[in-house]
Amino acid sequence: MSKYQVNDKGYYGKFGGAYIPEMLYPNVEELRQEYIKIMESENFRRDFDKLLHDYVGRPSPLYLAERLSERYQANIYLKREDLNHTGAHKINNTIGQILLAEHLGKKRIIAETGAGQHGVATATVCALKGLECVVYMGAVDIERQAPNVARMKMMGAKVIAAESGSKTLKDATNEALRDWINNPVDTHYIIGSVVGPHPYPDMVARFQSIISSEAKQQIMDRTGKLPDYVMACVGGGSNAIGMFYHFLDDEGVKLIAAEAAGKGVHSGQSAATSVLGKEGVLHGSRTILMQTEDGQVIEPYSISAGLDYPGIGPQHAYLHETGRVEYVSITDDEAMQAGLLLTQLEGIIPAIESAHALAQLEKMRFQKDDHIIVCLSGRGDKDLDNYMKYFSL
Repeated sequence: MSKYQVNDKGYYGKFGGAYIPEMLYPNVEELRQEYIKIMESENFRRDFDKLLHDYVGRPSPLYLAERLSERYQANIYLKREDLNHTGAHKINNTIGQILLAEHLGKKRIIAETGAGQHGVATATVCALKGLECVVYMGAVDIERQAPNVARMKMMGAKVIAAESGSKTLKDATNEALRDWINNPVDTHYIIGSVVGPHPYPDMVARFQSIISSEAKQQIMDRTGKLPDYVMACVGGGSNAIGMFYHFLDDEGVKLIAAEAAGKGVHSGQSAATSVLGKEGVLHGSRTILMQTEDGQVIEPYSISAGLDYPGIGPQHAYLHETGRVEYVSITDDEAMQAGLLLTQLEGIIPAIESAHALAQLEKMRFQKDDHIIVCLSGRGDKDLDNYMKYFSL
């Protein structure tokens, strides 16, 4: 087993575990005992692979962005998760978890969402399978991601606003956990990122690892060698773990994760967890999170609804501690300019989340024969309102 993967106790080094209320223990324990067995069964693999190919549209392309490459004097490839059905990488995980829920005999699905992409992906697979779907979403996010809210409702999902705290992703997650505690028997909670109690971080990482599995084969077929850099944005961190997963043991490949610095790392309006955070427990696992001296969670901020989360997944905390992944901070302004640049050079409007990873290119200097893969985790249609306001379009 790779030293960067979870151990048999559910930990990545000192991070991870399952810090949960007693009422959730049967659900989480059932999942812990069954998920590997189900995921490795022939029936599951057949159904999962078929849906990824026929329904999601995988494999997603690895696109050599020639004009972007010319600007940065290197070979920049985009892993096009934005071309997946529903417009983001989130569908990889929800396809896997809905099949898992079926195997466990669950009839009701709940989820949390920030930017709405995970909510849309969950509503999509529930419609596909005819299961009841409830999605918790911060009231602020509901307002700034209205098109995604409409998509969820059209597919039959009930969207419930989280009105506590900052009314964003953290608060939606709290509400979803409360629902699961009150409905422990018939309900499966589809967590959208590599966060939460074990086995969620490992399970979601395994479903999202399809991103790096494909990318590694595609870059080897194209260039005959591994990439020099692999880059992705990180909030909770699911697209980043998926993008890094099959490169973790290739120590010569430099892995870079871009966090949201909001209006500046030390501005008081930021979500740069690796810089501002310290060890603690958040949403059921030990990780790094932004908190006050007495352990109260500090409200995060980012222009990107998918990145304003006060922590990172426990595997990211371990990768940060060991130095295997470099975590960098990108401001709102830097991300928005990077999003506009990609749009104008390549005709691709990226999600603002993904634009954070693209913005890091501006801060680096490359060799002409360097090969860089950037995960384009989602498309920017959902962010058009933010783009329009920011650039006065």
